Amino acid sequence: MRRRAAEYRRPVRRRFSYWIWGLLGLFSIAALVMFVVHHNHEDRIEPPKNTSIVREQFPREGLNFTEEILSVTSFARQLSDQMTLAKAYVIIAKEHNNLQLAWDLSSKIRNCQLLLSKAAMREQPITLDEAKPLVKGLSSLIYKAQDAHYDIATTIMTMKSHIQAIEERANAATVQSTAFGQLAAEMLPKNLHCMNIKLTADWHGKPVLREVAAEKKNSPRVVDNNLYHFCIFSDNFLATSAVVNSTVSNADHPKQLVFHIVTDGISYGSMQTWFIENDFKGAAIEIQNIEEFSWLNVSYSPVVKQLLNQEVRAYYFGASEDPKSDAKFRNPKYLSLLNHLRFYIPEIYPSLEKVVFLDDDIVVQKDLTPLFSLDLHGNVNGAVETCLEAFHRYYKYLNFSNPVISSKFDPQACGWAFGMNVFDLVAWKKVNVTQRYHYWQEQNNDRTLWKLGTLPPGLLTFYGLTEPLDRRWHVLGLGFDTNIDNRLIESAAVIHFNGNMKPWLKLAIGRYKPLWERYVNHSHPYVQSCVTS
Repeated sequence: MRRRAAEYRRPVRRRFSYWIWGLLGLFSIAALVMFVVHHNHEDRIEPPKNTSIVREQFPREGLNFTEEILSVTSFARQLSDQMTLAKAYVIIAKEHNNLQLAWDLSSKIRNCQLLLSKAAMREQPITLDEAKPLVKGLSSLIYKAQDAHYDIATTIMTMKSHIQAIEERANAATVQSTAFGQLAAEMLPKNLHCMNIKLTADWHGKPVLREVAAEKKNSPRVVDNNLYHFCIFSDNFLATSAVVNSTVSNADHPKQLVFHIVTDGISYGSMQTWFIENDFKGAAIEIQNIEEFSWLNVSYSPVVKQLLNQEVRAYYFGASEDPKSDAKFRNPKYLSLLNHLRFYIPEIYPSLEKVVFLDDDIVVQKDLTPLFSLDLHGNVNGAVETCLEAFHRYYKYLNFSNPVISSKFDPQACGWAFGMNVFDLVAWKKVNVTQRYHYWQEQNNDRTLWKLGTLPPGLLTFYGLTEPLDRRWHVLGLGFDTNIDNRLIESAAVIHFNGNMKPWLKLAIGRYKPLWERYVNHSHPYVQSCVTS
């Protein structure tokens, strides 16, 4: 079959294609015009004024539920009050193990909460029909709770008795804790007891020690007023050693220092042995036994008579009848005459003119020899005042309800510290300070002016005779206060571990203990053997 010529087919197909595409274009334009017109028409149509639509755009003002709850005439307020009371009874019922009542009350409370939530959502007040069954049910349960003695008055009384019982237990625990702490502070640590025994055995077993001690006793340095004299009264050789070692270690000229130590008969051997066998940079050391002071007797010293009194000894060594009495005032250390020797320094050292008294629980950090050149302005005692706080004023130490005290002393007078004191013994003898001390001890024979101790009679004895020193000479509190500023400690010439937490005890405050331990001779064989034993 012959094919048709190409030029015959092409014109027919071209005319047909043009016609179809033209029709499609017209339809597209028409559709576009209709869409635009329809869209503009819809924009001009306003929505019908339907009330539901208006409500969505402009919600009507509903119920203020807060005002409803606060209204005294509303059921919501009544339900809320009953719920509050019911919640209290739920707790009380549980405490009395009435779990069924607690469950019933909890169920009614939940129903009340549900109704209040519904009312808040629908913005309409609670009706009588809705509130009546709940109010009636809760009222019945509350009456049942009151009938079971859960009324408010009984509950308050029960709670007060519980609180009182808890307070009594807490107070008893505090007293017991204080007593145990005081007991731990008074007991001699095992390692110190061990060293005491070893040193005492050496004293009795080595005659050469007693020969050396006799030679030192007659040294002219102990009465030379051109030297610097310090006195320490203690039965603790390790504590005394730390005081002496810290003093000589920080002195510019340690060979010019003289230490006068007085101890009791039990500790005399160990004290002598320790200070003979250890080197203290050439400082002179004199050790005396208080039992050799024949002049310190009942006929001369009122305090000796008081300390031998059976009633006083029973007060300190017997059980206390008053559980609220302060344990620190019942410390048997107050019965030690060593504690009262500070009032007899001129009698002990009649040849000396000026001394610095040091407690055995202090550590020296700076040279103390400038203390001897301080001008005390005619006063007997140079001490650091401690009245930065109200409890260090006279009225906290003395009984100002007694006219003997109130007529002669200012209750707001500033207290001062025993532990590092400069004593002018010439001025002491001139005003007869020891006689003043005896007078006040006799006045306090019945212990009504102050508790036994040394600071209260010291405040009376040296009243008007004390020269305030710069606070940096003596910083206290390292035996009880854990928050002393490091800068204050570093600037102090003397730091004082006053309190129960002595540095040689396990009770010691760990932050301060290294300040004391650095002056203990840990290389001594007895220290090593007794610590590890």
